[in-house]
Amino acid sequence: MVTDIPARLDRLPWSRFHWRMTAALGVAWTLDGLEVSLASTLAGALADSPALRLGGGEIGVAGSAYLVGAVLGALGLGYLTDRLGRRRLYLVTLGIYLVGALASALAWSFASYAIARLITGIGIGGEYSAINSAIQEFTPPRLRGRVDLVVNGSFWLGALASAALATAVQTPGLLPPDLGWRLAFGLGAVLALGVLYLRRHVPESPRWLIVHGRVREAEHIVAAIEADAFGGRAAPSAPPSTIAVGAAGHITLLSVARTLIGFYRRRTVLGLVLMAAQAFCYNAIFFSYALILIRFYDIPSDRAGWYVVPFGLGNFLGPVLLGRFFDTLGRRPMIAVTYAIAGVLLALTGLAFRLGWLDAGTQVAAWCATFFVASAAASAAYLTVAESFPVEMRALVIAVFYSAGTLIGGVAGPALFGTLVAGGAREGILLGYLLGAALMLAAAIVELAIGVEGARQSLESLSPSPAAAPRLGDRPDLALDRVHGRLRGR
Repeated sequence: MVTDIPARLDRLPWSRFHWRMTAALGVAWTLDGLEVSLASTLAGALADSPALRLGGGEIGVAGSAYLVGAVLGALGLGYLTDRLGRRRLYLVTLGIYLVGALASALAWSFASYAIARLITGIGIGGEYSAINSAIQEFTPPRLRGRVDLVVNGSFWLGALASAALATAVQTPGLLPPDLGWRLAFGLGAVLALGVLYLRRHVPESPRWLIVHGRVREAEHIVAAIEADAFGGRAAPSAPPSTIAVGAAGHITLLSVARTLIGFYRRRTVLGLVLMAAQAFCYNAIFFSYALILIRFYDIPSDRAGWYVVPFGLGNFLGPVLLGRFFDTLGRRPMIAVTYAIAGVLLALTGLAFRLGWLDAGTQVAAWCATFFVASAAASAAYLTVAESFPVEMRALVIAVFYSAGTLIGGVAGPALFGTLVAGGAREGILLGYLLGAALMLAAAIVELAIGVEGARQSLESLSPSPAAAPRLGDRPDLALDRVHGRLRGR
């Protein structure tokens, strides 16, 4: 069967539909930033709560529960996203998050709080797979880079909101000690209700529909988007191109692994390197910045949260201001340059810290400069993974790479830097910074060597669908190789 639906989606001008879609779906990253930051910025309130009275170890275990939930949610719900559709799952994942946020606000013991954080993590992990795949499949290729970077960078809007919210509810004498933190977590549930209403109006991905044989539904959705985009005028009659599609096969973790290892080997290596490098650096610095300010600059613990404000702003502005260059100059040069610059700045920041050249203000300024660039690089890692693999398995592939990055960065980075900060030696912390810098520089080299140039290219030309080729038994990688043999090893 031949269809022009992907080409019609790609030629669309940016319209009200795209604004609504991006706002309704992209908020997933903001919610993640809110939840990750709340768990740490409310640590004092959770410890003082008459109901919970959590110790430092229990807060850490609850944080690990969120991490485990995010990985499980990404993999399990990512599989269902490819199997059942984007729309069903980005409603389900938000519903799970809503339940988790509400349960966090109503927790009455350590066990109930940890379970609530696990549920919240499952919802957020599932959001990544469903949301990133849907946004990629709706966004015109000439804008896909900047849109994806801004959406991913909105994590830091959630972190900023968390800092302001945590500061407000923990103001001495303002609220009872067992109420403020509940209101903070409850706000996430309220936001989810509003977003759930917005998402009811976002349709299923036409790209997913056509590879599952539901072409009539896809035609109806694309026609409605065109009517919105062209202001009721008739869309141009001649589509730029057509592609052949077939019915998608049954996607499992095993079939994804075979495709990643047997067909897209270089892209798999590229994705793992980019995700691991940025995850290590981000989690290592973000989860230890308050410890460094308190331990080495004598910043009171109740004021350390304020220092996340300029850090968060820098992280958000990086993707916003640099994002367009990933579409105009290209993925490969921009990813390599941002990773390399971030690595150099990270090494220089560690050296200046070791030599005692910095005070609290200049330390934060150095972090802001480094992660202004690193934030764009990190967002580009998610962009690369999302656009480099076929539509049938896009959500599950995103989940696999997100889980790998989360486990590497969420475990190794904070654990290492926490130990180094506790040791109190500036030399050890410098070694941690140099390790992070080396990982970022290595990722830049890998990008230059085997990076995939996806700027202004359709998803179908970047990652042809196995369903578009004659199937050879249960070997879609061989079928795709028959039609697109030039792609092998890319």
